[in-house]
Amino acid sequence: MASTSSVIGLANSTILQCGRFRLTLARPLVMGILNVTPDSFSDGGHFVSYHTARAQAQKMIDEGADIIDIGGESTRPGASLVPLNKELARVLFLIEYLLDTNVPISIDTYKPQVMRAALKVGADLINDIWGLRQPGALDAVRDTYCGLCVMHMQGSPSTMQHEPKYYDVVTHVHDFLDERIRLLERAGISTDRICVDPGFGFGKTTEQNFTLLRELPRAIPSGVPTLVGLSRKSMIGAATSREMPQQRMSGSLAGMLAAIDRGAAIVRVHDVAPTVDALKVWQAVQGRSWCHVQSMNINK
Repeated sequence: MASTSSVIGLANSTILQCGRFRLTLARPLVMGILNVTPDSFSDGGHFVSYHTARAQAQKMIDEGADIIDIGGESTRPGASLVPLNKELARVLFLIEYLLDTNVPISIDTYKPQVMRAALKVGADLINDIWGLRQPGALDAVRDTYCGLCVMHMQGSPSTMQHEPKYYDVVTHVHDFLDERIRLLERAGISTDRICVDPGFGFGKTTEQNFTLLRELPRAIPSGVPTLVGLSRKSMIGAATSREMPQQRMSGSLAGMLAAIDRGAAIVRVHDVAPTVDALKVWQAVQGRSWCHVQSMNINK
């Protein structure tokens, strides 16, 4: 099993057990997105080589990323499935490279085989768009120290944007996430390992996405941190009339701050440096100092 580390922060802050780390959520944490895929909606093909992926990971860490989230299969609407061996080849070398950076490593996958291999190499968090609903996923993570991000998605990436319907999107998301948390608890997984993601853009219309953001506190079960991923998504493009994802940074920052104002503890972003700057100003407005994450890895 992975050993634990400590992160220094406010004594009464929420703790997220995350593999080698115990993350103190004394301030919003920034998760940097690293897609080593040719077809992701925003940065597909940019970081598929060993050298470009390593350089981007280090760049995000230098800019202040608290967590790096590695994805080896695109989950954009209509994305093609990636064979297991190809996904493993894309992500495992990066996990090994990042182990010495003293930054938690997240793996964005729903495949139990990838979860097991990533955790064996040293990944700290499993970020699963299926919410550990795939056969074998729960068994892959149960007897570890890894953190778990449980996300809501209606349908699958290939079908999720085909006219998604809800009687009440906020209540639906809340009830789904609450049920998943209760299931994990019954399986013996401590809630201090769990965070939840309402799944913006995963089986929701633009209107449903903004309703969910507006009512975020009502959508999230109590007692677990919220991870929010709005960065460059189509809902931002719809609100700003920015067609290209790379043009949506300003809108993404506004959405991110709206999520923080409604209780989000972790934000998953493409643009790390601007996000850190915006959050530093936000913290200053709140009369709070920016806490630099300090950690001690007991393996060293």
